[in-house]
Amino acid sequence: MSESVFTPATISVVVPARNEEATIADVVARSFAAFVELGREGEVLVVNDGSTDNTAAVLAGLQERYPALRVFTHRRSQGMTAGLQRMFAASRGEIVILMPADMESDPLLDVPALVRCLEANDLDVVAGWRQGRNDGKVLASRIYNFVMRHLAGVTVHDGNWIKAMRREVVDGFPPLRSDWHRFLLMFAVHQGFKVGETPTFYQPRPAGASKFGWERIPISFLDVIVLKFLLTFSQAPMRFFGGLGLAGLVISALIFLYLTGLYIFTNTQQRPIFNAAGVLAIISVLLFLVGFLAELIVNQGERIAAVERRLDEQDDSLTLRRKGAAGNDSA
Repeated sequence: MSESVFTPATISVVVPARNEEATIADVVARSFAAFVELGREGEVLVVNDGSTDNTAAVLAGLQERYPALRVFTHRRSQGMTAGLQRMFAASRGEIVILMPADMESDPLLDVPALVRCLEANDLDVVAGWRQGRNDGKVLASRIYNFVMRHLAGVTVHDGNWIKAMRREVVDGFPPLRSDWHRFLLMFAVHQGFKVGETPTFYQPRPAGASKFGWERIPISFLDVIVLKFLLTFSQAPMRFFGGLGLAGLVISALIFLYLTGLYIFTNTQQRPIFNAAGVLAIISVLLFLVGFLAELIVNQGERIAAVERRLDEQDDSLTLRRKGAAGNDSA
């Protein structure tokens, strides 16, 4: 089936894969079987992320069997986030489902479960909740979910697992940086989408090795803090920098008042404290200046975005006029 006549799929399953020759065929086949069970049209998108085994050959054979399988290739590994961003942009489904390539999740069981929960509960995002998990990363996952629940307001048990998302959720994601695929639910919650969860199948991977380990915990923690800052203050940076500056000025002013009273009533000086208060006051003023500069940058960014939207609208209008003119000429 050529892409030019492809009917937009109801469901898009996106699968990032790297060195998964032993399991990728089952993931693809069982994803298409899930579409049949649901009675839906669907497509499967796979990014071969710099695999060094026979993953590419397996996918080439699968494309001959499944016309709605679309494969994207990274000649070197660029990470899961880059792969997901590419597949999100290319997907056509009204519902987009993220699945692993290692068969820890069975698409034939989990795709229908996610879709039915999404539609039955009128949700925007449904996260899978692994049942019976007993691998070596349970503690790391609990730490991650604890941080996400209390710092980011993501109230699900298993935020870094399979998930189904409506088209508007996927289209609303900002440009994703390295490893930010872990925080898709955080973006969705921040944008006001309704997020839920449903119990899902889990089994240890039948072949291959996990690509993730404990070393990602401190990196993920730093990423959460960065994202929390960006989501909270990216449109109002003065609230952050100005708030710190104001707090610093208040503290330094109180210290100066204390030192003034101490000198008046006891004729005593505390030179180190005086110097520290002076430095704090200078830093506080600099924080205000940084806040003003950040506000100018945000303002310019918004104006540039508005110009880009107008240019896109003009391009769309010009394209429609050209198509109309071509139609009149052919008539």
